[in-house]
Formats: sequence, structure tokens, C-alpha cells
Amino acid sequence: MSQQLDNGVAQVLSDDRRHVFHSWSAQGQISPVAIANAKGSWMWDYDGNRYLDFSSQLVNVSIGHQHPKMVAAIQEQAAKMCTIAPSFANDKRGEAARLIVERAPKGSQMVFFTNGGAEATENAARMARLFTGKHKILTTYRSYHGATNGSITMTGDPRRWPNEPGMPGVVHFFGPYPYRSPFFSETPEQETERALKYLDELIQLEGPPTIGAIMVETVVGTNGILIPPPGYLQGLRTLCDKYGILLIADEVMCGFGRCGTWFAVDRFGVTPDLITFAKGVNSGYIPLGGVILQERIAEHFRDRVFPGGLTYSGHPLACASACASIRIFEEEGILEHVLHLETDVFGPGLAELATKHPGIGDVRGLGAFWAIELVKDRKTREPLVPYAAAGAAAKPMTELAMACRKRGLWPFTHFNRMHVCPPLTISDDEARQGLAILDEVFAEVLPKYA
Repeated sequence: MSQQLDNGVAQVLSDDRRHVFHSWSAQGQISPVAIANAKGSWMWDYDGNRYLDFSSQLVNVSIGHQHPKMVAAIQEQAAKMCTIAPSFANDKRGEAARLIVERAPKGSQMVFFTNGGAEATENAARMARLFTGKHKILTTYRSYHGATNGSITMTGDPRRWPNEPGMPGVVHFFGPYPYRSPFFSETPEQETERALKYLDELIQLEGPPTIGAIMVETVVGTNGILIPPPGYLQGLRTLCDKYGILLIADEVMCGFGRCGTWFAVDRFGVTPDLITFAKGVNSGYIPLGGVILQERIAEHFRDRVFPGGLTYSGHPLACASACASIRIFEEEGILEHVLHLETDVFGPGLAELATKHPGIGDVRGLGAFWAIELVKDRKTREPLVPYAAAGAAAKPMTELAMACRKRGLWPFTHFNRMHVCPPLTISDDEARQGLAILDEVFAEVLPKYA
């Protein structure tokens, strides 16, 4: 059996090395781990090493790996009909759209299905431009909206740089970030006030008649798990209404239960004009994303052609998995479990880690969506590694990640942060096991640098 595994992994790695072109990578500088199987919150390599998936892969495997009800739903749909063009009505496509709309904020009416999050944000921007007749889209610097031409232009983080010039009409601005306030604020309330005042002035300088939409991640994901301070999203909604600008909430990462509610905006009492989603809608079992349209946006296209479409829009297998996922969430009380994880496990557990390790500058999060910000000095808040660190400059974070993997924990790291975003179905014991490993790793590695 061991020899068979050795031969199997040798072929897997050979095929990968010779023929798979990996994203965001210099192909000769990576050595991917070959994963043989996964179940629940765990995955195994070909040597039998087990890893607790504390990243939900790319923060998308929300119901865990190989959920039997999800697998059965996909198998059932595959036996019935694998695919049909978007121009036809289909039972699972219509059911998925209805179930999503029924759980979305009040006034939601229709869903435009895509294959993933990047296509969702790109099409949301297109809809906003067509609806308003205005071409500019405002997004924040600390953001990620995807890697297609338009979505990478709207992205604020350094992945945008080598892809420029991109889609015209995108303007970036500073969003709130209380721990590293770009507005020199001393309180969350002050951060909200100053961030909104700054944005109001920016809108005036850019010209309200030219701005079609402001797109924000409700809770910023990869770039920091940044929770909007009190009143910020409400103020953003007010600014958009004041100037006739659409508000687009990018919930590709933070939506579908990640923050303990169906949509993250539910925790802030704000209704966007458009919501983009993907990832957690079906835990990535089959590629799926989309845009949720408020009624007035949908009605705009009742007698106007929307000039966009995708061959696999509303793919029946993907939509069947979305329907199954929503049922799983409700049958198994996943939203309630996520709120329990927030208040009883991750909230207190991460706070305890912060008291033990001086290299932890800040801990923040909601639901099963947390960031541990690592610093060299708590007083100066100097990051453990510089912004956009790579290569040798990122050595401390690389060492932390490797120490986690050595202990059987698969982490999510980005710049100077360790993110905690496991499957939403993770048990209390598994979650605490992951936190215990982080405790060991911080004790081993941080004193060398912090």
C-alpha cells in the first residue's frame, strides 16, 4: 500500500510540475503539497499527514470537505441532467435564485449567476454603469475583488500593480482601519466620522455626475478582516443616496454565514443596491458566483438588454449544490453555530492568545472570520513584516506558516497577519486544537522577531 501511494504521489507531482500553471506564482519556485483526500475540517497528503484546514482552502469550504448531503445532491442532479444553456428555464437554477433572494436583504429580487467572484464583481460594476449612465467605480485600497481585467483593476492590494493599466474609470480611496488609521483617529467613532468626511470630499472632487458605484467588501477579507466601525456602512449608504451612486457590497468572502448571518450586511442593518457572492454559497464544490439585484435595478433591465452573459451561468450542477448548501445550513443550524464560535470559542480564545504573546498587536473578527495582526513592537505597531512583503522580507511569516504545517495546521497568512477562517462546521474541540497550535507556534517563532 505504501509503495502504491509512493507511485501515485510521484505521478501527481510530476504531472503538476510539468503541466499545471499555478496562479500567483513563479512556477519554478513552488512545491505544492499533494492532497490525497479531505473530510470535514481535515485533509490528508499522500504520506498520511493530517492537516486541520484553518483556512477553509480559500475561505470557501464553509460546510467542510465532502459533506455527504452535498455530494448526494450533486450526484442526483448529475444523474438527471448535467447541463443546460442559460437561455432555458431550469428547476435548480430557479430554485437557487429564489432561495438566495429570500435570504438576502429586503427588496432583493433577482440573481445573475456567474462562475465565481471575479465575474460577479465585474458584472456588478457593469450593471451599475448601465443603470446610472456614469462610468467611475470607487473601491478601497485594502481590497480584493478578483483577477479578471475589471475586477483586478478594482482591487486595491498589490496584486493590481503588475496588471495595470486596466479598466478605466476606477478610483481607489482609503477605507476605515481603526488599528492603523489613515485618518489619525483615536476611537472607532472618530474613524467613522473622518473616513466619511474624507470620502464625501473625494466624491465631490471626482464629480458625482461621473460616479456610478462605490464597491466595498462589507468586511474586508484577505486584506485584513477589517470590520467597519460603528455607523460607517450606514454613512456610506447615506452618501450614495445623496449623490445618486449605487452601493455594491462584495460578499464573495464574508457572505453566506462566514460572519454568522446569511450576509454580512445583515449585521450592520444596511441594504446595498447590488451584492456579489461566490465561495460560501456552495462551499466551492462546483464553481458558482453571482450578483443579487435590488428590485429597482432588476426593473431597469426589464425592457433593456443587459449586454453580458456566460456559457455556464446558472449551471445546473452548481445551482443544485447551492440549494443543498442552503438546506444544510438550516437543517444543521450552522449560522447559530458560527455565532457560538464567535462568542464562546474564537473571541475569548484569540483574546487569550493576545495577552500571552507581545507580538500580537491586534485581534479582530466576526463569526468564523478573524485576523491576528502581528507586530515587532506593540507600542509603535510596526508590522512583523513590511506591507507587500515577499521573499526574504516575508521570512518571519513563512516560518510561522511552516511551523503550523509541521504541527498539522494549515494556516492562512497574508502580509503580517494570520487569519483564522476554518470551515463553519468546525467543532469546538477542533477549533481549540487549532488555537493551541497557534499558541505553540507563536511561542516558538515570535520571540525571534518581535
